[in-house]
Amino acid sequence: MGRQNHLEGKTVFITGATSGIGEEVAYEAAKNGAVVIVSGRREEKLQEVKRRCEHFSNKPAYAFPLDVTDSDQIEQTVQQVTATVGVIDVLVNSAGFGETGEFLESDIQVAQEMFQVNVLGLMYITQLVAIQMAEQQSGHIISISSMAGKIATPKSAVYSATKHAVIGFSNALRLELAPLNIAVTTANPGPVRTDFHNRFDPEGKYLESVDAFVLEPNEVAKKIVRAMGTKKREINQPLVLEGAYRLYTLAPTVGDFLTRTVFNKK
Repeated sequence: MGRQNHLEGKTVFITGATSGIGEEVAYEAAKNGAVVIVSGRREEKLQEVKRRCEHFSNKPAYAFPLDVTDSDQIEQTVQQVTATVGVIDVLVNSAGFGETGEFLESDIQVAQEMFQVNVLGLMYITQLVAIQMAEQQSGHIISISSMAGKIATPKSAVYSATKHAVIGFSNALRLELAPLNIAVTTANPGPVRTDFHNRFDPEGKYLESVDAFVLEPNEVAKKIVRAMGTKKREINQPLVLEGAYRLYTLAPTVGDFLTRTVFNKK
């Protein structure tokens, strides 16, 4: 509605673009006229995503293999993107993973890896791209967080902590970058039907228990792409979980009861 092809002439750089939300955001951005730059660890799939983006946009697209746990690789990739494509107008931080389980039985090395991918890698690539955006006095940074960063549920202590961190980081960054005409948005979807759950929930019990709230990745991607170029603060989906979050903040005891029952991964 008035936003078709609103990314014409813009470049959109997406991490974690080989699956799930990141992949769908790449396609949706291409359909809206963007020059799309995709990154991820699986090079063969990355090239496939690149080709599909070119098909949708009728423009060149670019693919750069990237492991966001490697700070040297992050630096090299941002330099390569700048040298090859030029200015980045929109950064979408989509790389991430999660695991569930009782915290007392969890592997702290997995927790360290999760923070490295979901938080520290995200922060470093954001810093490097934001420095460039500050020079051009424009840009948009969108980070994929989660409703788990707003409503923590049992058996997701570490994952929820990483997503709380992303939201807190983004909220502070939004205030810092506003005078530079750089927008900062967090996308906070509830459960999404993607390969993410192959590791997060290998038995499939969680998705079964919350089936009424499960989103399709293209639904999430469309809302994210529609928000590009706006000052939107957050994208919260589905509405029922946004309502649950508001209840959670107003009546935390009730919120705790619901998360122990309705949203508990058995």
